[in-house]
Amino acid sequence: MEYADLYVKRIRTLCRQRGITINKLAVMSGVKQSTLDNIVRGMTKNPRVKTLHKLAIAFNMTLSEFLDFEELNEYGFEEKDEDDT
Repeated sequence: MEYADLYVKRIRTLCRQRGITINKLAVMSGVKQSTLDNIVRGMTKNPRVKTLHKLAIAFNMTLSEFLDFEELNEYGFEEKDEDDT
């Protein structure tokens, strides 16, 4: 699973657990519908911290709580030399 997919899974899981739709989450968070759709569809691979923070608040969580889940905590980044492009 790619790093960006972890955010999507987290958002979808929290929505399902709380019984809210992606559309309602956009309204609750103040994140533009198009922005949230792009994140959920995987078009936006690296959402801004500000956006994630707004989503966390909509879920009644701190950003730390929002980002503290098993899949993300266990994700391993392969080290790649930035000169290797």
